[in-house]
Amino acid sequence: MNSIEPVHPLAYAELGTPNDLDTRGVYELTDALNALLADVFAIYLKTKNFHWHMSGPHFRDFHLLLDEQAEQIFASTDAIAERVRKIGGNTLRSTGHIKRMQRLVDNDADFVTPDAMLAELRDDNRLLASYMRTTHNLCDEVGDMATASLLENWLDETEQRIWFLFESARKN
Repeated sequence: MNSIEPVHPLAYAELGTPNDLDTRGVYELTDALNALLADVFAIYLKTKNFHWHMSGPHFRDFHLLLDEQAEQIFASTDAIAERVRKIGGNTLRSTGHIKRMQRLVDNDADFVTPDAMLAELRDDNRLLASYMRTTHNLCDEVGDMATASLLENWLDETEQRIWFLFESARKN
């Protein structure tokens, strides 16, 4: 797991996006949202990887499920990045920046069984949900209701992915 690379305060000076959040709140939310964005990109790519490499008797169902989930995950990336900009922060700039900030672990294995794929994605989505809850708590602390509201929707989508992955992997 990588440590979160905090954004330097001087990085905000030139942007100057007006809002009524205090400077400390903007810095902390920017760091939290950028880490969340890096994790979302990481889980998106892992979901697509598993989608591309799915095999076995449930290939079609799992292939379609992961494609649908990847689309949902990717759809949140722009909204997260734009929220960072709306509060006055800078967002991620490169795949290297994503790698430095992501907390979810990549999977570069040549082969992963379908059951292991579903379990890993379920667990990654559970971690992502916990990161969202932590970020939501920070929103409450600094009074950012708009970001908190967005997080509630993304959390609901994440919990649905967890549920579908859990149920799809059941043996009974």
